[in-house]
This record gives sequence, C-alpha cells and structure tokens, in this order.
Amino acid sequence: MDPHGEDLPPPPPIPSDVQLVQAESDKGSPSRSPPMKGQAQPNKPKRIPAARPGLATRGQKINLLSNHYRVNVKGTADYFYHYSVLLKYEDDRAVDGKGIGRKVIDKMKQTYDSELGNKDFAYDGEKTLFTLGPLPQNKNEFVVVLEDLPSGRTGKGSPGGNPGEDSPGGSDRKRLRKPYNTKTFKVEVNFATKIPMSAIAQSMKGHESENSQEAFRVLDIILRQHSASQGCLLVRQSFFHNNPNNFIDLGGGVMGCRGFHSSFRTTQSGLSLNIDVSTTMIVKPGPVVDFLVVNQNVNHPSQIDWQKAKRMLKNLRIRVLPSNQEYKIVGLSDLPCGEQTFMLKQRNGEGEREVTVSQYYKEKGTDLRYSDHCPCINVGKPRRPTFYPIELCHLVSLQRYTKALNSLQRASLVEKSRQKPQERMQILNDALRRSNYDSEPMLRACGISISPSFTPVDGRVLQAPKLKTGNGGDFSPRDGRWNFNNKTLIRPCHVDKWAVVNFSARCDVRSLIRDLIRCGNMKGVKIDDPFNVFEEGRNMRGTPPNVRVDEMFEQVRTKLPGAPRFLLCLLPERKNSDIYGPWKRKCLADFGIVTQCLAPSKVNDQYLTNLLLKINAKLGGMNSLLQVEDVPSIPLISRVPTIILGMDVSHGSPGQADRPSIAAVVSSRQWPLISKYRASVHAQSAKLEMIDSLFKPKVTADGPVDEGIIKELLVDFYSSSGKRKPDHVIIFRDGVSESQFSQVLNNELDQIMAACKFLDENWNPKFTVIVAQKNHHTKFFIQNDPNNVPPGTVIDNKVCHPRNYDFYMCSHKGAIGTTRPTHYHVLLDQIGFTPDDLQELVHSLSYVYQRSTTAISVVAPICYAHLAATQVGQFMKFDDYQSDTSSSQGGHSSGGGAPVPELPRLHEKVRSSMFFC
Repeated sequence: MDPHGEDLPPPPPIPSDVQLVQAESDKGSPSRSPPMKGQAQPNKPKRIPAARPGLATRGQKINLLSNHYRVNVKGTADYFYHYSVLLKYEDDRAVDGKGIGRKVIDKMKQTYDSELGNKDFAYDGEKTLFTLGPLPQNKNEFVVVLEDLPSGRTGKGSPGGNPGEDSPGGSDRKRLRKPYNTKTFKVEVNFATKIPMSAIAQSMKGHESENSQEAFRVLDIILRQHSASQGCLLVRQSFFHNNPNNFIDLGGGVMGCRGFHSSFRTTQSGLSLNIDVSTTMIVKPGPVVDFLVVNQNVNHPSQIDWQKAKRMLKNLRIRVLPSNQEYKIVGLSDLPCGEQTFMLKQRNGEGEREVTVSQYYKEKGTDLRYSDHCPCINVGKPRRPTFYPIELCHLVSLQRYTKALNSLQRASLVEKSRQKPQERMQILNDALRRSNYDSEPMLRACGISISPSFTPVDGRVLQAPKLKTGNGGDFSPRDGRWNFNNKTLIRPCHVDKWAVVNFSARCDVRSLIRDLIRCGNMKGVKIDDPFNVFEEGRNMRGTPPNVRVDEMFEQVRTKLPGAPRFLLCLLPERKNSDIYGPWKRKCLADFGIVTQCLAPSKVNDQYLTNLLLKINAKLGGMNSLLQVEDVPSIPLISRVPTIILGMDVSHGSPGQADRPSIAAVVSSRQWPLISKYRASVHAQSAKLEMIDSLFKPKVTADGPVDEGIIKELLVDFYSSSGKRKPDHVIIFRDGVSESQFSQVLNNELDQIMAACKFLDENWNPKFTVIVAQKNHHTKFFIQNDPNNVPPGTVIDNKVCHPRNYDFYMCSHKGAIGTTRPTHYHVLLDQIGFTPDDLQELVHSLSYVYQRSTTAISVVAPICYAHLAATQVGQFMKFDDYQSDTSSSQGGHSSGGGAPVPELPRLHEKVRSSMFFC
C-alpha cells in the first residue's frame, strides 16, 4: 500500500499466456482482480440489500405525523391483465403524437364497451393497458373515429387558418371550409401477461418480486390516468393542474408550476399513498412575442434574436387566433411576414398569384400591428410550410421548460416555493380531498380505499455530538448550530507566502486584507502580510475568461519571488462568474496553488469567519473536532483502521445532454480522524449514474497496474494513517434510486473490493454500504406545532421499508420551509454496527463539515463529493465536448459510448488537500 513500494513488493509481471480473472471467495466477494475489460464476469451470487437487524432506541421520543396516507386493500385474489396497445392511422402509419393515445382509448371504450366486457382500464397513455380480470378476447382489433381534431392541413407555403377556396391544395379545399375534421385509427389490444394482486400483499410483508413491482406500476398508472382525465400535466408520478394560482413567475418567461406527487409505497404499517408538493418549470403562457421579449430581456420585438428564438420555440405548442386551433411549432420563416410569399389560388379559377403572408391577412380583414417585420411561425412540414403571423400565436399553458434555470431564477424558485410545515400539511390534505381517488373506478374495483389522515410515526431526537475547539474543553451545539465567538480553531494553519488577485473593480482590497488578518488572529490563524495585490487592468475586462486568467498569472509569475502557497481571488460577479472555472484549473491543476475565491457584497466578521473556515481547511488545518474523534472513542471505528468514502456523480444541467458526467469519490485520511478528507474526480459518459472508473486494471510493459479512483485513495489513507491499511471500509453513496441498489452492491462494490485485492491479495476488509437519498417525498410534522422537527430527529418505523434496513434522519435545523429528511438505506453491513451506533455515526458525520458552523442535512463525505465533482467539472469547457478535443487531448470511452475528455489531473501539491472545501 505504500506509494513508494517500501512495504509491499511490486506484483510480478503477468506471463503473456495468462489472463486476469476474478476468483470467488466464500462470501461471494472477489479475491483476485476482476477480469480485464471485455472478458466475461464469472457467475456468483448477487448481493441483495440487508434486512433490518432491529430498531434503534437512543434519543428522546417525539410523536410525529408523516405525509403517508394508509391504504386499505380488500381483495387480492384477482389478477391484473396486461395488454399491449398498438395505435395506427388508416394507412397503417404508427401514431406518434403524444396525448392522442388517451383520446383514442377513451373513445374505444365508449364505442366498444360491451365487446370489451364492460371493463375499466388503466392505460399509461402509450403502449400498455391493464384490466382487472381478462377481456373477452386475447386479441382485439377496433376501428376508432375521433371527431373535432384540428386538421392543420393547408396548401403548400400557405398561411394557416381557414382560407377556404383561396388556399391552394386541391383535394384539401373542402376540409379547409371547416376548422375541424375527423380522423380514423386502428387499435390493436393484445394480451401480454397477467400479474397477481397477491404480489401486493407479499410486498407488504417484505417479499418483493418482479410481480410486485409490476402490480405497483399498475396502481401508479391508475393515479396518472385519474390525473390525466382532469386535464393535468403529468411528469413521472407528479401532476399539475392548469390553475394560475399555482404558477410562480421566475422571470425570463419561465414559471414554476406547483402540483403534487403521489405514489404507492410499501411500509412497515402496510401499503401507503405518499402525497407531497411538487414543482415543475413551465413556459409562460400567452402571446409568443411577449414570451420572447421577457425571455431575451429586450424592450421591443425589433430587438429579438430570431436564431435564439427559433431554438427556444421549437416543439412548443401554440393556439392560433381566431380559430383557436392548436399546433406544434416546427420553426420560423426565413423572411419577415411582410416579405414571406406563397402562391395563392384565385377564387375564379384564374390560376395563382404570389402574395405575402401579411398581404393575405390584410385582404381578409385582419390588421397586423407589428408582424410585418417579424418572422412567421411555421407549423407545417419541412416541404409544406404553414405560416402564421406571430401576433396571432399564443403559447398554450402547461408546457414544460426543460432548459437550465439561471441563478436568479433558481433563487426565486426556492424563495417563492417555500411552505411552512402547517401550511404544507393543509395543502396536502386539501390535495387528497380534491383528487377524490375514491371515485376512480379501477381503484374501487381493486378494493382499494385511502385513509384521509396523515400516518402517526414514532420519532427519536438524538443528542448533538460534543465538539472541541482550540480553546480546550468541549461544547455542545444547540439546535444544530454553534459559533466561534471567543473560540479559536482547533488546528489553525499559518497563512504565509500568499497574494491577492483582484478581478473586481468595486472592492476595497486593503480594508479586506486588514480585516481578514485581524479576524484570523482572533481565531488563532496567523496571517502574514500578503506579498502583493495584483489588480486587473481595465483593458482586460472585456476579454475572454481564459485570457484574463492567463494575464493575471503572468503578473503573479513575474512579480513574486517564488511560487505562492495561497492566492485569494476576488471575482467580478457574485454568482456564476465565468472566471471561476479557468482560475481554479490554473491554480489547482497547472500550478498546485491553494486558492479561495470570493465576491463580497457586504464584509463583516461573520463573513470573514466563514471565509477563514474554508481557507484553514484547504491549507491543512482543522476548524473543530468531534470529542469522540479526539479521544478517540467511536464504536468500531476508533479501534480498527477505518476509511470512510463519499461517492457522488454530478450530471449536466437540463439542456446539456452531451455534457460528460463527473464522478467524485472522497476518502477520510489521517485515521482515527473522520473529519479530514481528500478527493479523486473522473469524467464519464453523460448521464451515467454508476461510477465506472473505481477499478481500472491495465497491463503495461512493467506488469499490471490499476488506474482507478479507489487505488489512490487507499494508498493515501495508508501513507497518512501510520502505514495502516483500512480493515473497515464505510461507503456513503449519493444519488441512486432503489432500482440501482443492486448495481451499487454488485458492480461498484465489486470494483472497490477488486481494487483492494489488487494491492494485496490477502487483505480482506469488511464493508458497510449506505445510500443517502434526498430526492424523495416523505416529510415529517409535529402535530399542532408550527415548527419543523428538531435537529437530530430519526425515524425507523411505520413509514420505513417492511424488510430492508433504512431510516430517515433530519440532522439539520429547518429554519425555513419544511425540513426534508435524508433517507438512508443500509445495503450491507459486514462491520456489524448496532442500529443505535450506526445512526449515531451518521448523525455525527453531519457535524464534521468544515465549511460551516451548523449541522448539515446529509453526511459530510457526500457533501464533499458533490463539491469536488462540481468544482473540478468547471475546469473544462464542456461546450466543445463533441468536437475534436476529446481525441486530441487523450479522451477515453466510457461504456462504449462517445469518447469522454479526460479531466485535468490535480497538481501533486494539492491532490491530498481539501481543495473543494
């Protein structure tokens, strides 16, 4: 494990006729390195999530309510019958339009009810339909005629609407005399399989199977169908009513739309319906031009960037006046409305004449106020464009906005969507009452009824762990908070050989330095005077970010006596500065200089203290320690070398589908500490959630090597912990759903085990694997109390899984809105923690976050992994990802997809630092 090979000899070279394979140990874990890429994986038993070993008891008891509504299921002897649905037009073309399926199936049921055995359906809107009990026939074919569909058919290049005989198009002329038409569909409904409802009862006992997953899918489809029948926008298991009272204006033509999430869950107390408030982003309905003006932040239609507008409007739906017909936008005309022409057929049969779209509407008596100078909206096909003047077009409501929000929109969304606990309880109870699920025929047929009241649960409040600071003595945080008033940092660093770079024109740098040195002395941090303050020249402020950073570094390089140890960087913008990524890359990857960025709007002692916490942690100091960490006396950790890993994958924002995902793993170091971490970060294929670079064996001329993430973390632990290998490995994994637990247990864990075996075949550490989920919909409330649940609240009963080992924890103080607990799933525990000790450990790890003086909502290793992934991800300009950058800069292919660019490697001087802090 020693990085220099002092204690372990290098592995012998592999003969050319020998291939690396993975042997199976008694417990099904690998005892040798896994097969090289491209070789088959030997069959071995799959690990499944651990069963609950019992309930914890520590902490002060507290009675709570949860937003789970008890579900009663009377009959479970029946079967759900699954049918596949195929929709075609008259000419056998497949129906691809979204939303049309429900109309067709509703009409089919209405028309052929007796032939279908008077059955109620659960239809997913696409290709799947369920009934309770079988239909009379296994194969069914029907012809369905839908009336009142918008035709949208016009002559070539013509304006849309209802121009009657004037419109070219011959056979289309009669259809165009009326705004609507009929359409004929062929529907095939064929039996696929059946699902026993008894699987639901088995699942409530903790025996989950493929049948139980399918049965719950049917129940969730019934809820979606119920919401669709009320005209809601459906987003996975959330639904949104077209009610302006639920809209929140976020600026830029974007609105938050409040709705509700609802899903069935199996819990210790039986089946429950989990209902929660949910928010999605929609495009602001109304005139298209009004949307574009606010979206592009301009004052007049003449200032609109039409290329940008074309990208923004593509595939949005509009309603056109005065006919109120609805269409999907396919593009914009090349010429303005006043110049865009088409061939118009004459009434008297005298051939055709060329007219502009604007002229056509004026002849029809429609005055256009501003459209002459704007492109037309095209709703036709590439070779048969159909144009409408833009001022006649209105965006319809409930259209999702899927691009990334800017920082102001995000802040506005957070601020405007907060709800205090009692307000949220009232809203949820009202939502259940208004949803009226008891009227849903399929639920009634299944014998399902839903309780109208929240589920009572038993909570416990754990005592906050005691902390140590530099003044000596222990102190207990109160209400999840503490401060450094009259306290010094426990291990303060010495800030020397440093300088300030100033990209900001508005900051009084000299005062900032003076106050920082004064505040540092109060906290025990000795700060020397800086070497220099480097100001950016005014002529540089309009140049690209990379150029500004390079010029600033040229100043630093030429005017300092040697390489600085630390650089304080003042950014020009408070949020999303485009200098941040290039600056961090230059410091951390190219030169190995620790850096702290800031963009202060108001500097006071609290601000400076928070700044010092980050600087001290980055330079190797420590701000506070757990008392049990200092003694040390943490059960099963302090006596046995233990490494704690935090793992997360950061994906590109919505609208950045090609941006590589960033995988980060942080690891504890300097055992027996559990507050000190370092990080390793790799890029991988876009949207890939499983980390594929934990173990990367490679055969070189010098023999096999491992280029994966875990090896360097294990080696660092060894060298920083008195040359001790970790016998316990605790893994905290963020960002995975229940459906991915098996991959964490059988793919990622196998890679980590293989990395251990690669370093030493005789090394058999024990593993504990815990997944943390924040993206769920369970909330907890104190009855008749306006406050959030107190910090340290833990719940492991009633609404938890009937078999698996999980618990909810609210470790932080919910000062605003309603506290969102973290849902921890213990997938594996070979170390053998008691439930109490494990919950205490998780709680304590929420108090070791060096950036703040509050308990945080999820364990610090996961927060650090997220920070590291986000920060290193900004080193690269991913806009050019699909260009030749990936091949010319040594990109690698992840999972057989497109090449992924390599992230710049951190400089060895900062590689083991808490640069992400």
